[in-house]
Parts: sequence; structure tokens; C-alpha cells
Amino acid sequence: MNSNSGTEGITEDDIAGYLANTPGFFERHAELLGTVQLSSPHGARAVSLQERQMEMLRERIKNLERKIMEMIRYGQDNMAISDRLHRWTRSVMLTHDPERLAPVLVHDLQHHFMIPQAAVRVWGVGPELGYLPCAAEVSEDVKIFATSLVAPYCGANSGFEAASWFDDADSVTSLALIPLRRDRQHTAFGMLALGSPDPTRYTPDMGIEFLAQVGDIASAALTRLFP
Repeated sequence: MNSNSGTEGITEDDIAGYLANTPGFFERHAELLGTVQLSSPHGARAVSLQERQMEMLRERIKNLERKIMEMIRYGQDNMAISDRLHRWTRSVMLTHDPERLAPVLVHDLQHHFMIPQAAVRVWGVGPELGYLPCAAEVSEDVKIFATSLVAPYCGANSGFEAASWFDDADSVTSLALIPLRRDRQHTAFGMLALGSPDPTRYTPDMGIEFLAQVGDIASAALTRLFP
């Protein structure tokens, strides 16, 4: 009989499973641990099992440290955004003059969030405020489009009418269009447009939670222009 017949068909998975399910094996054969040699991931040299385990632990610690630093950075970024949003909201709430409301809203939004260009339009304001720049006439297509938006639009400037509201419309390659409404169920009464010459500033796959918050705050503030 072939002396190797008893080990035929045994795979590495079988051996790994046996060792995992037999915790006392290395206690009974402790001398084997000292003889195991593995390739180091940092070179061609061979290292002991203990050294390899230490290297693996160091790598895990480095990865954990990297993740912790990322979490700290994200937390700091979120705190900075929250602080800017707070300051912008406060400046808008303190503006009671109807003539200054839209200009302050747009200017301070650009200032706090470093937005190259921004503009806002509202429709249906009282006749006594029809002279305001933010109440300038817009097409029915814009009104229908604003109402159709269930969330802010972010993407390339592909000839949107709202892009013409910017001071330097030709430079805008990406934009965000934020509908303004009394709540999510109502017809839009306006639209806030943010523009940038950077084609990657506003993209379809970006998060829109912050822009939706800006839209809610701007909507609440601008309702003061209506009867």
C-alpha cells in the first residue's frame, strides 16, 4: 500500500479547518511555532510567525490611525460647514428690509461658502415689490422646471435659463439649481441658482443634503416678500 494514500485528497482548507477546530494542537506542539518561517511583506527576507504577527498588527494600527484621522477631519469639516450655515442663517434672519433681503441672502451665501456666482428669482410677489431685481420676470419653463424638482439639480450648465441670471454667465460650466417652496408639497415660488467655472464643483453624484437645507432656509426667508 502506498504510504501517502492516507493523505491523498487533503487540501489546505482541510488543514486550516483542523487547526482552527483543534486549539490544543499548538499547545501540544509548541516547538512548531518557533520553526515557522514566513515571507515578510516588506522584503524578500523570511521572518518568524511572531514577527509576521507583529507586522500585521502594526499595519492594522496604521489603518486604524488613518481612519481615526479621516473621521476627525470629516468632523472638523462638518463643524465648519455648520458654523458657516449658522452665520448665514443669522444674517438672513436679521434682514427685515425687503429691498435688502435677497441681496443679503445671495451675497452672504457666496461669502461664507466661497461660491463664485449666485442669483435668486421669485415670482408672485406683491405688486408693491415687483420692482425688486429678484422679482424680475422669468419664463413659464423656469417655473415649471422649478416645481418639477423634488431635490436640487446639480450638473453641467447645458443652456439653462437660470444661468443668464449670473453676472458672468459665460464663465459658468456647472451649477446647482435649488427650488424654493413653502414646503416640499407646494408649487415652487422661486429658484436659487449657484454657479461655478469649475466643471466638478456641482456634479450629479454629489451629496445634496446641504443644498436642500440652504433651499429650506432661503424659502422660509423669502416668503416675507409675499402678501
